[in-house]
Amino acid sequence: MSDKTYTLRDNSTGDELELQSKSGSIGPDVVDVRPVYAKQDIFTFDPGFSSTASCESAITYIDGDKGILLYRGYPVEQLADKSSYIEVCYLLLHGELPTAAQLEGFSHSIRTHTMINESMLRFFNGFHHDAHPMAMVGGVVSSMSAFYHDTLDINNPRHRQIFAHRIIAKMPTIAAAAYKHTLGQPFVYPDNDLDYSSNLMRMFFGVPAEDYRIDPVAAEAIDLLLILHADHEQNCSTSTVRLAGSSGTNPYSAVASGIAALWGPAHGGANEAVLRMLEEIGTVDNVDKYVNKAKDKNDPFRLMGFGHRVYKNHDPRATIIRKMCYRVLDNLGQQDNPLFDLALQLEQIALKDEYFVERQLYPNVDFYSGIIYKALGIPSSMFTVMFAVARAVGWVSHWQEMIEDPDSRIGRPRQLYMGSGPRDYQAITERS
Repeated sequence: MSDKTYTLRDNSTGDELELQSKSGSIGPDVVDVRPVYAKQDIFTFDPGFSSTASCESAITYIDGDKGILLYRGYPVEQLADKSSYIEVCYLLLHGELPTAAQLEGFSHSIRTHTMINESMLRFFNGFHHDAHPMAMVGGVVSSMSAFYHDTLDINNPRHRQIFAHRIIAKMPTIAAAAYKHTLGQPFVYPDNDLDYSSNLMRMFFGVPAEDYRIDPVAAEAIDLLLILHADHEQNCSTSTVRLAGSSGTNPYSAVASGIAALWGPAHGGANEAVLRMLEEIGTVDNVDKYVNKAKDKNDPFRLMGFGHRVYKNHDPRATIIRKMCYRVLDNLGQQDNPLFDLALQLEQIALKDEYFVERQLYPNVDFYSGIIYKALGIPSSMFTVMFAVARAVGWVSHWQEMIEDPDSRIGRPRQLYMGSGPRDYQAITERS
């Protein structure tokens, strides 16, 4: 619905162009700038697309100034407290919380799609043992289109549903296979009697020689982290999935492109970088020294896990994860965990120090998640893989929304060209 009209005036000619705004259900209005190029032959300029709404979506809403994150309208705090990852998956995919019967049917479908083809499993033997797990996961997910090519019609709703269930179900299995390959341990097949997070932990840490006992607190912590990472609006990897998917490529390739984008240290790799930073600082005695280094613009050191592209207030996910940190460490008898103590000290400084307050550098979701993963025995090389497992449902939800949108078009950003003008080719003998 158009609520306002904005006028764009060309001062050199006096020409005016009226632009219509659109209002969402909540959040800022947007201005439809499509007529700008069509009628005035100019582009809008927005590096990084930080001020551009690239699509209409009904999945996730963020208010960065107030620290609000909603999945389909539900506050993430409520979902983290009362829901499960599988229920959140249903919510993101379908738009509503499921009935008991719907949740059971959905959960059953996910549990019975957990195995991966044996030929796909043998792919892992072709990877070097010390390859980064994200490289393995991205490669295997991309290969899934070669195994499930009979259900790749993106215009078939049933095919889209099968894809969604498969990718959500198989991501933990693929992630665990990558982890086992790095250890040189035998692969552990999924147990479909277990819930999603417990099954993930068993495949990660179980061995064929003995039974694996599920730690309920650890499984609850994993489930919580999966919920908090399930979606986050039009972030880099989600936008990548949408952009790749807009070409009509198969959905496994679109998700693989999201995995590649997530791997970047400015995105999903940030929690791995946080842990390296904490280990570099070492002890609380060194906090002041490193905080001063972070303030020094000539020093390459940066405090990782502070600030966010969208949040200009507290990241609500960070507050939730910090509480879970206490539970996990207490359950493991690590009440005096030095990395957690160090993180708490850094957070207190960030909340009070004028340098951080002025720049709105508050702890984000990556700041505490790595501490939980490390305490549970998950190595830092697997942190981004865990992020990918969680975010798979967000990618799928956005991909489906885009495919079902009758106004969706292939993504095609434009540019401000700064290169050479037209010039003639010169023979090599004539070049100076």
